[in-house]
Amino acid sequence: MPSLVLGPILRFADAHAATVWVQTDQACEVAILGSRARTWCVGGLHFALLTVSGLTPGTDHAYEVRLDDTVVWPDPASPFPPSSIRLLDPTGPCEVAFGSCRITLPHEPPYTERSHVHPSGQGIDALRAFALRAAGAGGGAACPDMLLMLGDQIYADQPSPALREALDAREGRPSEVPGDELADFTEYAMSYHEAWREPAIRWLLSTVPTTMVFDDHEIHAEWRISQGWVEEMNAEPWFDDHIRAGLMAYWVFQHIGNLSPAVLAEGGLYDAVRAAGDGGDAHDLLASHMDTEGRQVGHSRWSFARDVGDARLVVIDSRAGRDVTPGRRELVQDEEWRWIHAQARRPARHLLLASSVPFLLAPGLHHVQAWDEALADGAWGSLGAWIGERLRRLAVMDHWASFQRTHRRFAELIDETAHGRNGEAPASVVMLSGDVHHCYLAEVGFPPGGGPSSPVWQAGGSGVRKGLAPPGRAAIATGHAGLAARLARRLARAAGVPKLPLGWRIVERPAYANQIATLTLDGDRSSVRVEAVVDGEWREPRLETAFARELTRTGAQPPAERYASATAR
Repeated sequence: MPSLVLGPILRFADAHAATVWVQTDQACEVAILGSRARTWCVGGLHFALLTVSGLTPGTDHAYEVRLDDTVVWPDPASPFPPSSIRLLDPTGPCEVAFGSCRITLPHEPPYTERSHVHPSGQGIDALRAFALRAAGAGGGAACPDMLLMLGDQIYADQPSPALREALDAREGRPSEVPGDELADFTEYAMSYHEAWREPAIRWLLSTVPTTMVFDDHEIHAEWRISQGWVEEMNAEPWFDDHIRAGLMAYWVFQHIGNLSPAVLAEGGLYDAVRAAGDGGDAHDLLASHMDTEGRQVGHSRWSFARDVGDARLVVIDSRAGRDVTPGRRELVQDEEWRWIHAQARRPARHLLLASSVPFLLAPGLHHVQAWDEALADGAWGSLGAWIGERLRRLAVMDHWASFQRTHRRFAELIDETAHGRNGEAPASVVMLSGDVHHCYLAEVGFPPGGGPSSPVWQAGGSGVRKGLAPPGRAAIATGHAGLAARLARRLARAAGVPKLPLGWRIVERPAYANQIATLTLDGDRSSVRVEAVVDGEWREPRLETAFARELTRTGAQPPAERYASATAR
């Protein structure tokens, strides 16, 4: 009799339909709320993605999972509320929980200690605390309308002790693959299974529509940070198979669930994989579509957009599509950029722009990264370029500020959108990001004379379970210091970095600990809340508010005057 290996995971949901992803231990037919689909096979593993429609928006619909007409979910002994599907109510308020960077470790000491307290610790899992609270409140209405995971759902280059032991025990594992790296699709599947199998997490993912995008650790630390990194890693005999397997696993475990039923119905690779069925194996077919750099000509295979109620969410792949050639670095290339621009211009009450790496950093950090890119591109000669490349790698400077050509394009898009030059200005523009292992909030302003603008914000949500060590905190604190920001700005200007058409100030200083954020949209209003785990309470983890702020600006006075001296232009 078939059984579930992983899932169900509720993925896409709008006012019309939802998709549910499962992994099973053998070929079978999967049924959920009247929707049926055969599994398909990749690397000897079996998966299905079902589209469920005909449900009433705004209403919780409890569901079972049947494999070959046998109910396998939920477990009758489960302490959690029934798994349910709630389609979005386009007329009601909407909550989007978001965060990034969640390493997989046991939920007990010493792993629940902070890293500066115990070397094996990464603190209490904020996502698990969030799930337990929602379950304790009865699930359903206590859950957000979407969970947006902004990168590093797994750490392919930092396997847990249990996973490392399992990897060491695998027969036939290539000897050239380091013990702390994943060798193939099967090992990536093991990592995803470990990350999502904990009962509270598994229940949350079965009930809350979850949107995901990758960052470096799903593939490898510092993935595509620079040309030097690419050349160094491509010289490793094991790396080509490693990165191809990581991209295959990302497509199966994360990416296809991000897509709407309408996009899935357009065919292409998804149809080809399903057509191979369970009588064959689509491993080689899928592998052939994953080149080692994760790129393709034209619009990225990984970026996507969707409507969230009356808001527009555009999730930007800021990792795989990079051009890291010195002198012409781009975070997002031309055709990809045209697609992003078109998606951002679609009418919406709120515009949400998401990226795994931050659009706007603390001013001092931003200017240092911009200066370093100019240095690496030869602004101060060949010795400066050599120093710039090494600083880029050493300090992991690969955010939007380190790709200034793309960043200026993005800043111009924000300027145009906020001032209504791309159509009617939205009620708010909110940029969501992760990666940096702390939460903060920045308010964006524009130079005088531009007229009234939409309120524009950058909200950073990280890490869900990945603390920042004391040296990292010291670097962040320095980046927020006014003197450091002024000195870094002068360095950037001296290296020829041009100004941006906007400025920003940090209005909520960094919040550390493991944490998760929630963006609430209600009519024209928007607000954000960041909640952090309470240290020491690992048996019954709980969250407390680190900061909360209304994001809707009242009145028509443009904010530019408030940025005359504080702007990071």
